[in-house]
Amino acid sequence: MSSAIKSSGTPGITPLLPVLRHCKYEHFVAGISGGVVSTLMLHPLDLIKTRFAVSDGHSRVGPQYSSLKSAVVQIVRSEGVKGLYRGVTPNVLGSGGAWGLYFFFYNSIKAWIQGGNSKKPLGPSLHMFAAADAGILTLIVTNPLWVVKTRLCLQYMDDKHLPETLKYKGTVDAIRKIYRTEGLRGLYRGFVPGMFGVSHGAIQFMVYEELKNWYNNYLNAPIDTRLNTFEYIFFAAISKLIAAASTYPYQVVRARLQDHHHNYNGSIHCVQSIWRYEGWRGFYKGLSANLTRVTPATVITFVCTKTCLTICVKERWIKNELCQFSSRILKRIPKFRNCTAREIMKK
Repeated sequence: MSSAIKSSGTPGITPLLPVLRHCKYEHFVAGISGGVVSTLMLHPLDLIKTRFAVSDGHSRVGPQYSSLKSAVVQIVRSEGVKGLYRGVTPNVLGSGGAWGLYFFFYNSIKAWIQGGNSKKPLGPSLHMFAAADAGILTLIVTNPLWVVKTRLCLQYMDDKHLPETLKYKGTVDAIRKIYRTEGLRGLYRGFVPGMFGVSHGAIQFMVYEELKNWYNNYLNAPIDTRLNTFEYIFFAAISKLIAAASTYPYQVVRARLQDHHHNYNGSIHCVQSIWRYEGWRGFYKGLSANLTRVTPATVITFVCTKTCLTICVKERWIKNELCQFSSRILKRIPKFRNCTAREIMKK
């Protein structure tokens, strides 16, 4: 992790053990549920966005689409409805895992910075530090799945000229072939621009937290006051739109580096090629499809996450109440009279 708040208040390196004390499993479970549901519902738009992003305008590889509608029509006509769900397995695994890990790391780091006091305001810079740390850790774990997802999304029906090592039958087959032919480095293609993409999550969560804090202050309510569903959806959508529009170019660069139809010598070469042949517009190819996808995706993810988190918190509360009730009953027995609740549970 890259940030922490030392006693002097300056950024440093986040100590791992103190952060782990603030970990709560419900954030991980809630994040997974939101990521999986939103991905299953909106994967076709993600696939189209990816194909737009890698279309450089002068290569003959893959079909060319003029609009979102034409992309859907061409894919269904040439590949069937199934074609809209190419790469859905690694996308579900990646999105579910990424959201789960992101919420888990972000809330743990945030709670550590606050010292366990959820009412303590952090400000924009500390929210960005917590979100950036969470993003880096999540990317390290999930980047191989994004490589596989991108390549499966970019498998076309006319790819007969490709060697067998570049034809993938599924997620496991893709991981095996990429590792065998390109090594570990192949599974981490696009990692460098992905590091820039950490700013996406940092901006999104910073904007969301600041909007939420501003709103609660406006209502003269504590900053940890829970939002209702409409407020939750509104702030989540606004923060995602701002983050998506401001950081989209990195997604184009990452998608092209991960595409097995193109050969770039690295991030700089990719950026130079896009600028030379397509101009600044090349960095925003597929933006409309992306914005069409990310707004409902974020709403679905956040609502599912909030719902699951509420259920998990209630379950934790019920377990604690049952434990306390049981310990009070057992303490009436001489054997357990001088024991703590934890010691009673061990016995």
